Amino acid sequence: MSALCYASKKPMQRKIIHIDMDAFFAAVEQRDNPDLQGQPVVVGGQPDSRGVVATCSYEARQFGIHSAMPASRAYKLCPQAVFVQPRFSAYKEASSGLHCVFKKYTKMIEPLSLDEAYLDVSDCELCDGSATLIAQQIRQDIFNTLQLTASAGISYNKFLAKLASDQNKPNGQFVIKPGEAQAYLKTLPIGRFYGVGKVTEGRMHGAGIKTGGDLKKKSISELQKIFGNSAEYYFDISRGIDDRPVMQHRVRKSLGAETTFQHDISDVDEMRAQLLGLLSEVLESLQRRKLLAHTLTIKVKYANFTQVTRSYTSEAILSEKNRAAELIPVLLSKTEVDKKSVRLLGLSFSNLLSSENYTASGQMPLF
Repeated sequence: MSALCYASKKPMQRKIIHIDMDAFFAAVEQRDNPDLQGQPVVVGGQPDSRGVVATCSYEARQFGIHSAMPASRAYKLCPQAVFVQPRFSAYKEASSGLHCVFKKYTKMIEPLSLDEAYLDVSDCELCDGSATLIAQQIRQDIFNTLQLTASAGISYNKFLAKLASDQNKPNGQFVIKPGEAQAYLKTLPIGRFYGVGKVTEGRMHGAGIKTGGDLKKKSISELQKIFGNSAEYYFDISRGIDDRPVMQHRVRKSLGAETTFQHDISDVDEMRAQLLGLLSEVLESLQRRKLLAHTLTIKVKYANFTQVTRSYTSEAILSEKNRAAELIPVLLSKTEVDKKSVRLLGLSFSNLLSSENYTASGQMPLF
């Protein structure tokens, strides 16, 4: 690591870095197997399976392959691609090394997934307190330690930092300084805004909102008519406003598992059995994390790719095997599994809380 300088004054505003690893799963595979370097690599399901692409190398992306695409479709786009089964133990090990690097620069780290995180470096005195130079050094440190590349976005809030990290991918970085956000957002396509998915993008376009500038022209009342409770969020981000702090301990919102069948199934008893198997798997994960849950959800994807979810929420704890097992057939009966074949089933718990904060009487402590 190069010589470091120290700043004498404490920063007056937040300096946020969003680190996003480049094609993480595929990059780990290419690093660990030199024969894969330079090759179009697809991590996920096999071409003859009903699995999907978890991620792919940049060489594969040139053929139009992307994550969540059916593996069979990826094969048609690039028959010469190398399809690799995921090795999550290797990815978790690399992620652990990544966080060791982060901790050299700040304690304020908010993981988003195995391969990305927010870092608040407002109080970091390295590199004269320059967040841009700190980001460069973090990326170099990651490469020296893990032989993997990362991209970074630097700005004064999380929303802008995440947008910026995608600007110069792969192996690059971009900074949005105070005073530059308005000009940057004005011409940015609305689909690039973090928090605007495909469905919302379509609704935006229907309302004449194609860019950040278009969004900014809408009043809060106009946005409320279209987007309800989300209006304030869209109103703020069009102006580059995001007051969310970097959270060192993010509360997990849900925990679940799903399975895609090699062939569509239509036997409802088999579906119940599959969901019970998923239930055992998820309950074990909850127990390891010392979590309880108030909401149980099942997901059903039919053979025609349409998808539904059915949920049940209770004041009582639902993450107990007998109680959850009794709910599975009830939730399943609220779908059309008796009429349609099914290609995927999923089960998840949400409204989570720590079991350590739950008393024996089943009540949350007051203080």
